[in-house]
Amino acid sequence: MKKFNHVGIPSPVEHPGESFNPDISLYTTDFEKSENRIEWLRFLEDSPLPDVLKNTAHVAYEVDDLDKAIEGKEVLLEPFSPNASLRVAFIMEDEAPVELMQYC
Repeated sequence: MKKFNHVGIPSPVEHPGESFNPDISLYTTDFEKSENRIEWLRFLEDSPLPDVLKNTAHVAYEVDDLDKAIEGKEVLLEPFSPNASLRVAFIMEDEAPVELMQYC
């Protein structure tokens, strides 16, 4: 099963309610507070994340099995856990980044 979760849009503009992750030099908004499930992403210049994520919007889907979902795909960011209840990976579909999310 694959279910739409949110759209992430890079922007140089500061948005209300941003949270900062110092490990990756990234400010994000909470897509669950957005009527249209938009996550705004504001990268600092020293962010180690791939340029395609810094410059291209991504779509995010929930999946049942993250490891199976990335099998045979072009993996942009290997699976990681931003918190105890979630695993995330980014893949590429043609020139578009796609976020895959597995809630634990």
